[in-house]
Amino acid sequence: MAVGAGALVVVGSLNVDSTSYVAAFPEPGETVTAHGFAVALGGKGSNQAVAAHVAGAAVELVARIGDDTSGDFALAALSRFGLPLGAIERVPDVPTGVAQITVADSGENTVIVTPGANAALTPVVVDAEREHLAGASLVLTQGELPVATIDRLAEVASAARVRFVLNLAPPAPVSPSTLAVCDPLVVNEHEARAVGVGTDVPAEASLDTWSSLAADAVGRLARSVVITLGAAGAVAASADGTWAVAAPKVDAVDSTGAGDGFTGTLAAFLAEGRPLDEAVRVAVAAGSLAVQARGTVDSYAPRAAVLAAAGLID
Repeated sequence: MAVGAGALVVVGSLNVDSTSYVAAFPEPGETVTAHGFAVALGGKGSNQAVAAHVAGAAVELVARIGDDTSGDFALAALSRFGLPLGAIERVPDVPTGVAQITVADSGENTVIVTPGANAALTPVVVDAEREHLAGASLVLTQGELPVATIDRLAEVASAARVRFVLNLAPPAPVSPSTLAVCDPLVVNEHEARAVGVGTDVPAEASLDTWSSLAADAVGRLARSVVITLGAAGAVAASADGTWAVAAPKVDAVDSTGAGDGFTGTLAAFLAEGRPLDEAVRVAVAAGSLAVQARGTVDSYAPRAAVLAAAGLID
């Protein structure tokens, strides 16, 4: 695999999502009947790669899939979006990763992930791609990969002086040195608490409160921090300042993948040199558009629509 110079490189998970749509989540031991079902591309790595690509970035996705029909489906879906496939390898006798998702009529979701071939993204893969990663403008990864892989990727990116962005979702016990080089560390409020930010803050805390907490974590925990707060919006902090971006009021249909839409868009605009405050503003707009449509990657709006929603132009 040859990563193009200046590309945004996503090293991440690739799954196939099986989603059931229900009126309400079942209670333990209860069976409910779905009123809809869909199979689609998923996995935080591939979701964020598609979101970044749709936002206009040159993206390389480093991923692993099985030699099964789900792998065929994933490759076809990525081809439909126009992403290059050269960094995606098939692992024999291992299933492609799967996510089993349930979406309630409220727009909330539950997700169960079976890693499958994603576990083959080991530190050895990172070492093999060291020279190519060094030519990237930004490296993005997520908490769905093995912890040793995340730590090694942070080490390689830092040594090459390549901007490293970690979406620690789900929370994983990465090393303090990995967190220290994140620029930014991207987490939601639950993930923030898992790394010691806002542990005593109530669920209804304001954007200003979370802004202060993000600012407090800069330098102590990571180089910069972004905290997503669902329908409320997001906050960000770096050595240059602190910002709070409120999300517009929308009718949420499906929140699945909206956080990945946010993160992929954020990474795309950071990779092209936009400042953190502007990138977060655009990412909030992208996430707000994504929740208004069903599905994951198919809910991501094109660059022009996202910029318009953010009140910006190219």
